[in-house]
Amino acid sequence: MDLVSSAPYETVETDVLVLGAGGAGLRAAIAAAEAGARVLVVCKSLLGKAHTVMAEGGVAAAMHNVAYQDSWEVHFADTMKGGKLINDWRMAELHARESPERVLELERWGAVFDRTWQGRIHQRPFGAHTYPRLAHIGDRTGLELIRTLQDRAVHTEGVDVHMETTVFKLLEADGRIAGAIAYRRADGSLVLYRCAALVLASGGAGKMYRVTSNSWESTGDGTALAYEAGAGLRDMEMVQFHPTGMVWPAGVRGILVTEGVRGEGGVLRNKEGERFMERYDQERMELSSRDVVARAINSEVLAGRGTPHGGAFLDITHRKPDYIKTKLPSMYEQFLKLANVDITKQPMEVAPTIHYAMGGVRVDAETGAATVPGLYAAGEVASGLHGANRLGGNSLSDLLVFGKRAGDAAATEAKTNPNAATAKLDKREIEAAIAALTAPLERPGGESPYRLMAEIQDVMTRYAPIVREGSELQAGLEKIQELGGPRARLRHWWVDDACLQSGLAHGLRPAFDARERRSPAALGDRAQGKPRRPRALGLPQARRRTGAGQLHRREDQHGHAGAAGEDRADARLSGPGRPALVRPLHARGD
Repeated sequence: MDLVSSAPYETVETDVLVLGAGGAGLRAAIAAAEAGARVLVVCKSLLGKAHTVMAEGGVAAAMHNVAYQDSWEVHFADTMKGGKLINDWRMAELHARESPERVLELERWGAVFDRTWQGRIHQRPFGAHTYPRLAHIGDRTGLELIRTLQDRAVHTEGVDVHMETTVFKLLEADGRIAGAIAYRRADGSLVLYRCAALVLASGGAGKMYRVTSNSWESTGDGTALAYEAGAGLRDMEMVQFHPTGMVWPAGVRGILVTEGVRGEGGVLRNKEGERFMERYDQERMELSSRDVVARAINSEVLAGRGTPHGGAFLDITHRKPDYIKTKLPSMYEQFLKLANVDITKQPMEVAPTIHYAMGGVRVDAETGAATVPGLYAAGEVASGLHGANRLGGNSLSDLLVFGKRAGDAAATEAKTNPNAATAKLDKREIEAAIAALTAPLERPGGESPYRLMAEIQDVMTRYAPIVREGSELQAGLEKIQELGGPRARLRHWWVDDACLQSGLAHGLRPAFDARERRSPAALGDRAQGKPRRPRALGLPQARRRTGAGQLHRREDQHGHAGAAGEDRADARLSGPGRPALVRPLHARGD
């Protein structure tokens, strides 16, 4: 029996549908269920295998357990400065205020943190944080966070989980999100999810680059789904290069080397043994923000002072072996097993690696609501908190704070609009989505999605690196557009076709948004309130509709009006209280 092309889809109904089972998704699910909603979590991998585990250094929260002068105001200021002041200030404020309580909540739920001699949660220094602020469990904080949230979620009444299931289309009814359609990765069978509210928590898009710390799941599905549904995006050109990823052997290139190494005293040296960060940030040195450190390593390599494999040496051998093994157990094991390097005796060879996407779905700071009714987003798929550059440790506190807020808001939405889950869906839209998904199965030959994805990665690596030029971005944009044509002739490896679509969308958006942010025409249109359209550049057009077929305008928390689903770069004008326009010539790394 052909389960994909002919069998009817299974229909599953819930109050709140959560896409993604990382930290943000699990925290949202817990919040929604505790508010009385029925919650279904859908993830395309296995529960507990989310990319959140790669956040190794700690959770940023101004608990002032180590530095008593720390406060939420200082954390807020650090976050805004790190983001080059294009952050959503209200998100930054909420994040700084609420992070300490979210960490203590984790501890009440069973998380085991490293302790100070007084028995308080220990906090380590991290790049661009004024004070030691990162609550941690050695260098395995993300893993402990996922374990704690997973345990809490499975023991919370009303939470169910569908694993190894990929959503490829969001569905609307009466001008609002009312469900999604997905396929099971094991057998290709289809599932139609009906819901009153949907929370996107699907993570980032690091796999659009060849060298990345991200796992295979990070193909930007959530952002692409939201864009296709008409949701607004922002800051899509802001992609973070973590300064320290593994370099050698080639098979492990890009695997993250936690910033905790530098937080525990690690120093960076070039091939000549020089501690080169003195040239780039004499005050903070290795604890400068990630974008500064990544560009510094890149500059050393371009100047001919790089290591044999094109990076820098990260040295922590001046610390006692027992201290290193206690504070950095994962890094010790990682280098010993994968590179045959004993970091207690030898320096690590590191280089920048794609790590995080600051851009994503435009959301309301208070609720995580997107510009399409019924849709919410939290975690890396959402945008606004981090601006042009995320500070280390802010990602884990981000997903805790805004995961809870999005889950609470989604549960409220489900109670307010209980009939949304049973509203009539457009059957033709569902059939068209299924036909597009299964089309590669009908073709005897065609392009391999694996080859096309590799080409996307090559183009992004070549034309949108750490330091960018307008001409290079334009050339890369044209090449990405060329790759959109062969997609119509894909062969039958359709499981990865949906990921390929997301990759194409993410490859287009950074170049388009970078050009938009610098364009005088774009600035003029913003001043007059006119949206910029992507058609001239060959970008897919987001549908922008409400129930009446008109643009739905709403005001954000700052009083700025914006059209729902308006496809535009989030260029900001200079003015009183505003920073000068941030140029995207340097990718802001985290």
